[in-house]
This record gives sequence, C-alpha cells and structure tokens, in this order.
Amino acid sequence: MQEIQMNGESRDLTQDNIEKLKEIFPEVFNENKIDFDKLQVILGENIDTEDEKYRFTWNGKMDSIRLSQSPSLGTLRPCKEDSKDWDNTQNLYIEGDNLEVLKLLQNSYLNKIKMIYIDPPYNTGNDFVYKDDYTDSIENYKKQTGLIDCEGNATTTNSDACGRYHTNWLNMMYPRLRLGYNLLADDGFICISINDVELHNLKKICDEIFGIDNFINIVTIKSATTASFRAINACPVNVAEYLLIYSKTKNAPINPVYQAVDYSEDYSHIITNFDEKSESWILQSLDDLVHKNNNVNTWQEYRNLKGDDWKNIRYKEKREIAFKEKHRVVSLNTMQKPSNEVQNVVDLSKNDRGKVFRIDRENASPIYVYNGRTLAFFEKKFKEIDGKLLPAEIITNVWTDISYLSLGKEGDVNYANGKKPIALINRLCELYTNKNDTILDFFAGSSSTAHTIMELNKRSKSTRKFIMIQLPENLDISLKETTNQSTKKNLKNSIEFLDSINKPHILTELGKERIRRAGNKIYNEINTNNQLNMGLQTTPDIGFKVFKLDSSNIRKWNSNTKDLEQSLLDQINNFVDGRTELDALYEIILKCGLELTVPVEELNIKDKKVYSVAYGALIVCLDNNITLDVANEIAKIDSEFVDKQNITVVFKDNGFANDSVKTNIKETMRAFGIGKFITV
Repeated sequence: MQEIQMNGESRDLTQDNIEKLKEIFPEVFNENKIDFDKLQVILGENIDTEDEKYRFTWNGKMDSIRLSQSPSLGTLRPCKEDSKDWDNTQNLYIEGDNLEVLKLLQNSYLNKIKMIYIDPPYNTGNDFVYKDDYTDSIENYKKQTGLIDCEGNATTTNSDACGRYHTNWLNMMYPRLRLGYNLLADDGFICISINDVELHNLKKICDEIFGIDNFINIVTIKSATTASFRAINACPVNVAEYLLIYSKTKNAPINPVYQAVDYSEDYSHIITNFDEKSESWILQSLDDLVHKNNNVNTWQEYRNLKGDDWKNIRYKEKREIAFKEKHRVVSLNTMQKPSNEVQNVVDLSKNDRGKVFRIDRENASPIYVYNGRTLAFFEKKFKEIDGKLLPAEIITNVWTDISYLSLGKEGDVNYANGKKPIALINRLCELYTNKNDTILDFFAGSSSTAHTIMELNKRSKSTRKFIMIQLPENLDISLKETTNQSTKKNLKNSIEFLDSINKPHILTELGKERIRRAGNKIYNEINTNNQLNMGLQTTPDIGFKVFKLDSSNIRKWNSNTKDLEQSLLDQINNFVDGRTELDALYEIILKCGLELTVPVEELNIKDKKVYSVAYGALIVCLDNNITLDVANEIAKIDSEFVDKQNITVVFKDNGFANDSVKTNIKETMRAFGIGKFITV
C-alpha cells in the first residue's frame, strides 16, 4: 500500500519529465542526478554543438519554461450557487488565471482533451495582459484581479510603446501553451485564433511546443465585409484573421467537413456534358472503372467520354475492366442499363433541371445536381444549412462563408468584442472532435465555445463536453484603459447588460449568464417542438459546474513566523479558516487525479460523514475522532467498478482518535488490500 502526505501542491511536471527520461535512458542517472556527458555519448551525432543554432528566443523564455513546470499551490473551490444542474452536468466553468488553472488540471485531465480552441489577446495594444509572478502566482493573481486590493494593481494593457511589446506577449503565451500540450489527447488538436500582429511569433512557438511535423494548417478567415475609407492608405485593406492548427501527434485523424455551395453556379467537379437532343439520362453507381489495356488507367480519363465511347469500352470483348465505388452518367439513347452491374439508378430528364439527387450508400453517399447540360458531382451527402439540404464541397483553408455580423446577438447577451461566431467554432468541432469528446477553451471570454458545443449537441444528438477557463476581468478597468472606440462601445453594452441583471461588472459573470440563457433557449426549442414528449430527442447537457481559483485549503506549516505558538495552534486545524468541507473534498478529488465532474455520494458510517467518489475509487473521511471501528467499515466498502488495489482512502491527519489508532488504521487498510492511504 502506498502512503502519501498531501501537501496542497499540484502535479510536479519537472519530476514527470525526469521519470520519463529514466524510462528511456536509465543509464544516464547517477545517484538520482543526470550525467549529461553520458547522455551526449548515447545520443551521438544528434547533439548540436555549434555556437550558432537555429532557434527562436527572447528575454524571459527560460523563466517561462520554469514557470510552466513549477507546481501550483492553489486549488479550485466549488461554487454551487453559480452553477447549473450541479449533480448531473459534465461541463465545467472555471474562474481564475488560466496559467494556474492549467497546472491544477494536469493530474485530472492529462491526455484527455480532444480539442483546445483559444482566442487569446491579439496584442493590439488594448488587450488585457498582466505579468506572471514566478514567486507567488496565487497572491499575484488575487492582487491583479482586485481580490485583495487595487492599490498597486499590476493589471495593464500591453502598449506597443513598451520596449518589450512582443516579449511580454510571448512570455504570457508560452507557458500556457506548454501546459495545454500536456492536456491534449494523443489524437487531439489545438486551434488558435490570431491576427497578423503575432501570427509569425505564434507559429514559431507552436512549432517548438507541438512539433513542426504536427503543423496542420493556417486557415485564413474573412472576418470583415467592408473596409473604412480611413484605411485607404493601407491598401490592400486587411479583412482577415487566421486560425493556426496543430495536432498532438502526427497523422491524428481528421473528420472530413464540407461547406454548402450554390449549385446554380459553375461546378468544380463536372462528370460529363450532355447532348441536349437526348431525352433522358441514367445516373449509375458503378465501381472504380479501370481499363487495363489501352493506357487509360484512371477514372478521370473516362469522365468526358461520349455515349458511344462508353458503349465500346464497356462491352468490347477481351477488355479487362474492374469496378469499385465510382459513378458515371450515360445517355439512355446510347446505352441500355446493365441490370447486373448497376447498384442505384436515377432517371433524369429536362424536367429535373435544378434538382438534387443523392445515391444513398450507408448515409455517406455522393451528391449529384442536374442543371441542364451538366451534372455536378460532390463527394459528400447533403449539408443542412438553415433547415435546407444543400450540396456541399470539401472545405479549403480559406473560409469566406462564416459571418461575423451576428456577434453580439448569439445568445441574447451583449458581450465584449473580440469573440468568435458560433459557426466558426462549430466547424472546428466538426473537424477535430467526435460525439463524446471534451473541448477546452482557456481564454473563454463570453463563452462562445460553450454555447457552440451545446448547440452542436442539440443538432447532432452528441454528448460533447466543455471546460471553460476565464480570468475574472474587471470590465470597468478594461473600459477605462482601452482606446479603441468599437471596444469601448461593446464594453459599455456589456456593463449595461450586467447592470440589468444585477451582476458585478466582471467578464466571467457575462460568460456564465450567456451559457445559462443559451441552455434555456435550447431546452425551450426542443420542448416547443414536442421532441421531448415524443421521445425523439433528449435534452443535451446544458448545465455547468463553477469552480473558482484560490489558495490551497490545506494549511501549510510556516517555519518563518515569529509567533511559534500561533503556528502550532494553526496545525490543530488542517484547513484554512473560512473553507468548507466541500472545498477540501474537491481539492482532494483534483489532486488525486480524478475529474471534477465525477459522481460524489455522501455516506454515513457510524455517525461519521464519508464521501464515496467516482463509484468508490476514492473514499474520503474528513471527520474527527476516527476510530478503528469506523476505519473497518470504510475498508469494507465494495465497488463493482473498482478493485481494492485501485482504491484510495483519505483521512485528516489529525482526525484520528490518537497516534496509535492511526497506525492500526493504516495496517487495517493494508490488510484489506487498499491501494493508497493518504492523509491531509
């Protein structure tokens, strides 16, 4: 049985890296230290010993790396009163500095996130940016968000007049991206919205963190439809933003996504032209047509053949023809239907002009659109746009079909500018996630990502989950410091909206309210259509659990205090004053590596409160005066989902009746085969 004393620190990522190195190169360790000379010998010629190297560096980069690896002394405190459907939801909304929160999630969500989408500050001179503090991140976070006081507040915009304009932005982004990398699943993706100010720098640090071989694409998005006359000196006027996309590992699977096209326009995939004299045509589903004798080896070389040519090729003796999942169109006047070869046939006539036809092959069939003399071929089934089924084409890396004009109207909430439309995030979810995946956004803003996922779950009947992380940014301070008039207008709208619902002027309040309203709207839409009563659809998960970043609940021994007597008295109570048992429970859940949405059952064992977490994987008792009888009953708790050796039992360090009882309880747990015995 493993015995652990919980100290309130998050996962030690530096130690994790050392352990990984031990697994690969155990011979380079000497008395638990790394012998770099021996490591260099083992790596051979792969060591770069040149003074001049290809690298990207800036002032503070090494500190950023150390900052990303240092453990957090914080915790996430549950906030039931701000949550929605606490007992059932699998979604999370976390208020706090995303750097500290990402550190705290390393145990519970390591390699579990399928997609990260972030819309970070673009570093345009008006963004909310603050400096991280390597020595005391939690206290620094409190000061900068006004939780202690606003005197000497370090919260600031990153003006381009600053001598380290790009450096400050890089030092903020680099450690957060490193921590995000750890959370991604092996088949996961990260998608980052950015403009041209920091695109070049972001690409370089992502190449370093995610690996240049895992670069997927840079997508250009037309984010504006018009340009101001004041920008005439900047022609051509920039109306684009960008998406930088990486995978966690090479060849991670991507879902094909298609965008609707107007089939009245010219087609990019034309199968054949038709003779207008012909009265009708047959659309045939055949197999891959390969002619092996006449130097004609591909389908493309067949597609423009006329009717007689088709007839000769198809029926001429001594010609070998193989068929495999392809399609062609021929004229009824020139060729009869080969009944034993054709899988699906649609007769077309001039009366069918403008109609859409689909050959259904396991719900993934191609689409054909007859438009007079041409028949367009699309490699996908219909895409539903505004309730209409339209033919679709595979998307490219230039997106001009996503409108930004709806911003501020999606979700009945006026929110600050800089957020992204639902259609954009929805497309990313379709590309890089599947129906049960978890999506993380650690620059959540007004919660566009959460809104998108709930809408997508409703439409596709999926169960995607979201984790939103957002700094509780003070909108009054942001309004005071910004110089951009459009930003000022949107911030004023946000503040007026928060006033109307009696909420403080904090960005996280805006995000939570948007999720609540979007969820209520989804429920009402389903209920109004009688989908619930008819059993055609269940309500998707429209709830969320709220957690707030704070210092650890576990009281630490202060050896530097001048009041030794008070320090000794403090140790009588294991937890910080003002904290609840629920606060302590969720810190234990988090630091034992369980997800924050696992089920928690409260038990009563011999008048002691005991929590069974994750169907018995974790048993927590924070009561006082624990005796051997109580421990025996706790050890007997059976779980049909967890073996005894995988169960962790947690007690308060000073919760035992006495030291002798504590020793006997440890031996009892060992005898029952309990895997871990933890005291806090």
